[in-house]
Amino acid sequence: MSEIWRPSVTVAAVIERGGRFLLVEERIDGRCVLNQPAGHLDPGESLLAACRREVLEETAHDFEPTGLVGIYRWHYAAKDSTFLRFCFKGKILGCDPQLKLDKEIVALHWLNAAQLTERSAQHRSPLVQKCVDDFVAGRHFPLEVLCKDYG
Repeated sequence: MSEIWRPSVTVAAVIERGGRFLLVEERIDGRCVLNQPAGHLDPGESLLAACRREVLEETAHDFEPTGLVGIYRWHYAAKDSTFLRFCFKGKILGCDPQLKLDKEIVALHWLNAAQLTERSAQHRSPLVQKCVDDFVAGRHFPLEVLCKDYG
């Protein structure tokens, strides 16, 4: 019997304020990379709850998703891993500067679209740029496209 293939389900948040996007600089596999606040869906967790949690853990910002920017599939050939990313847009409700960030987080950056593009060599994956490009193009869907969790 062959092993069942399962992609890693992740969530990400495109957070924009005044034409700048909140990015995390994180140390992954020995190098510093830029990413949206993002991470894996935990067992029993809804996509929206995962997104809120990841943003809080990585940025200390309370985040409320208001729309789905898109669903993306990316194959990371170096580790033969496939990721299924649910990217949300939303709003910041507050910030707790006393909150300790995840240990991988090196810094937070507010970058405009041009600055983000200039730093493309630092992107953790091609999805970083694609999610921002889709957001800037006005691509998003209401949260109602996500069915109620049954479980």
